[in-house]
Amino acid sequence: MNVGRRRVHLGVLFPVNPTTTVWKGGLPGSQIDFAAIAGLARTAQRGRFDYLLLADDLRLPERDGEVTEIGVAGRHDLLTIISAVAAVTDRLGLVATVNTTFNEPYDIARQLATVNHLSDGRVGWNAVTTSDAWIGQNFRRGGFLPHAQRYERAAEFVQLCRSIWRAGGTPDSVPLAHQGRHFHAEGHAATACDGIEPVLMQAGDSEQGREFAAAHAEVIYSRKKGRAGREFYADVKGRLARHGRDPGQLKIMPAITYVVGQSRADAEELARMRRLDIVTPEMAIYYLEELWGCDLSGYDPEGPLPDIDPDPDGSAFIAGRPTGADAQRRADRAAFLRQVAESRKLSIRQLVALVTDTKALAGTPADIATAMIEQVEADACDGYIIVPDQAPGGLDSFVEHVVPELQSRGVLPAEYESDTLRGNLGLPESTNRAR
Repeated sequence: MNVGRRRVHLGVLFPVNPTTTVWKGGLPGSQIDFAAIAGLARTAQRGRFDYLLLADDLRLPERDGEVTEIGVAGRHDLLTIISAVAAVTDRLGLVATVNTTFNEPYDIARQLATVNHLSDGRVGWNAVTTSDAWIGQNFRRGGFLPHAQRYERAAEFVQLCRSIWRAGGTPDSVPLAHQGRHFHAEGHAATACDGIEPVLMQAGDSEQGREFAAAHAEVIYSRKKGRAGREFYADVKGRLARHGRDPGQLKIMPAITYVVGQSRADAEELARMRRLDIVTPEMAIYYLEELWGCDLSGYDPEGPLPDIDPDPDGSAFIAGRPTGADAQRRADRAAFLRQVAESRKLSIRQLVALVTDTKALAGTPADIATAMIEQVEADACDGYIIVPDQAPGGLDSFVEHVVPELQSRGVLPAEYESDTLRGNLGLPESTNRAR
């Protein structure tokens, strides 16, 4: 590592979202095939990535009341999966998504502490919240939690987990004495964390989410890039001091895709072709049905947009991937899409490929490395979460071509600097501080 260069941290998201990734071969269930997960983990470790992130859904998307075929592969328990991945890796961090609305702190604290112990301190958890009654139907409590209380419960959830990790597991442990709005816990906890607590990740962008991150999170999974990334970085890092924290205790890492080519023009053309591969005819119609709120299966995805307006009462036609828009905003969005499609003479599939494009970093390995370093040095982020646009094997070209560029420029170490996830992220070994 060169003195004076900002370290670029790297994570990789195991891809399960059909809007960002093409699964080669189209094998049913490939997204939950352990060989695919283990293969990506080994590749990430070879590239000296800090961690592998596994995303989660507690209910599969539905189309008109039935489970949609788009992206269905099931969702297995992530803490069980990272336990298995821990056995086939020895340095890579392992981050599982955990829902703080529909779980209990004691159970999650015990499970995380166990996997953290088995992996020698390589575990993190991506704490997510939900107030969605539709997802809540799978749980005893249902949709009991008002939207405004989701981060309040999450903060208490995190605090109680950390209390359990610090108090339990030894003959001289201090009994819990927690009395909060959402949880009541007392007695001796059965599990401690051997002095190294799991790393807490968070992805919220609302005012509540930013404040929660400033108070509790150690990594933010961000969707902000460029100018928006710099503004987000300054805002959240600027909140840390009033929570007794310094900027180094929180890493902000936006998600990015990439395409490596022999030239920038070659990579940009390849990126355009891959977008069309990802946006299948079925995916294009599904995307419009979320917005139109009605059955559009009779329309040709290679033809023009539907000649009907969105159904003002059809917001629940696609459930599980909410647009967050009321009838008027959906109508306004449809009008905008119609204008773009007509002005550029785009089919439905071409239009959806355009408007859902996350703008991959496309270029030579040197181009991609330069763009990544510039954003870190401009205080837009502390690193990146790579989202492969092909799977399995979608991370290979990054590790083979871009990682050596980053290492040669002194922003990524040639070897792991620590045995723990905390150590490799440059975080304190413990979060034991006043709150």
